[in-house]
Amino acid sequence: MAIPWPRDIREYPERMRATLRAVGETSITAGLILMLFCAYLLWGTGAYTQSQQLLLKRELERENAGKLDRIELGRAVALLRIPKLGRDYQYAVVEGVGAEQLKKGPGHYPDSAMPGQTGNFVLSGHRTTYAAPFREIDELERDDEIVVEAREARYTYRVTSQDIVRPDEIEVLAPVPGKPDIRPIRAFITLSTCHPEYSAAERLIVYGVLKETEPRKE
Repeated sequence: MAIPWPRDIREYPERMRATLRAVGETSITAGLILMLFCAYLLWGTGAYTQSQQLLLKRELERENAGKLDRIELGRAVALLRIPKLGRDYQYAVVEGVGAEQLKKGPGHYPDSAMPGQTGNFVLSGHRTTYAAPFREIDELERDDEIVVEAREARYTYRVTSQDIVRPDEIEVLAPVPGKPDIRPIRAFITLSTCHPEYSAAERLIVYGVLKETEPRKE
């Protein structure tokens, strides 16, 4: 005569199937949530930046004359164009590099030079979220142009080099990039973004010098 299995053992396979089913459903839900979050980071934040860019560009259009020595945080500084990255590449630069400013687009370090001025015009920008304005600056090579259209003139910089540094290597922000003890006699530009993509472990830096100035026609 067969000896019957205890009730809890007979029910074990069913409990196991129910547990696995619950785990599977939870994993699917978690995966969907993660996908939605990633989609928001890639596209949702970009939509916010695009809306802010429209406002900043309109601000530049209204104030299209007169050299400004200082601009309030969050206001438009100039229009950035990089021909190497496409005909449609253009971003309004915002004053400030705090989290809120960089959501709007590339940000200008307030303590650095203004466009065209002697010293270092330093910009920082996102590489993966909020429209990722600096996602492809690693493609820039020596002699590529970086165009900055300010209220008073169009400044064309020439790329000189590229570097990868630690986040604490702030010498790249100096008036003469990398040489904090030297007084500048030229106008420089420095672009900074996180490196590698999806990481803030290092900084990708692109350097340039002023090549040409075209005053704005009145």
